[in-house]
Amino acid sequence: MTKQENKSLAEFICERREKLGMSTLGLAKKTAINPEELEDIESGKELFLAATVRQKLAKGLKLNPSDIKEYERIILVKYDSINQEYINNIKKAILQGDTENLRCPICKSKLNVKIVELPDLENNIKQHPKAQCSKCTFQIK
Repeated sequence: MTKQENKSLAEFICERREKLGMSTLGLAKKTAINPEELEDIESGKELFLAATVRQKLAKGLKLNPSDIKEYERIILVKYDSINQEYINNIKKAILQGDTENLRCPICKSKLNVKIVELPDLENNIKQHPKAQCSKCTFQIK
C-alpha cells in the first residue's frame, strides 16, 4: 500500500476497517485490543502505536504492520523546554480530580485527561495520569 498524503492514522484505520465491513467493537474483538484504546486510535488521540498494537491491528485489518506505521507520527516535543514542575503539577491535579482548568503548556488549549490503572512489577494496581492537548500534539503518557 502507498500512503495517501495528509491522511491521518485515525482516518486510515477507520477507512480500512469500514472497507472490511467491521464495526469498531468488531475490530476490537478480532484483534484483542481494548475497545477504549481502539476508540482513542480512531479518534486521533493516539498518533503512535506500540509494536504489539500495530501488529494486532495489521492482522485484523489484513495489512502489513509497515502499512500502518507509515501513518504514525512520532511526537517530537522537547520536555526539557517545558517546565518539569508544571508537568508534575498537571499530573498531581489529574490524580486529585482537579482537571477543570488544566491547560497545555505549549498552546494553552484545554487538556483532555484520564487516569489509567496499571499493575506494577509486584502486580499492585497503580494510577497513572494521562493528558492530551485538544489542539496540538502535547501528551503526558
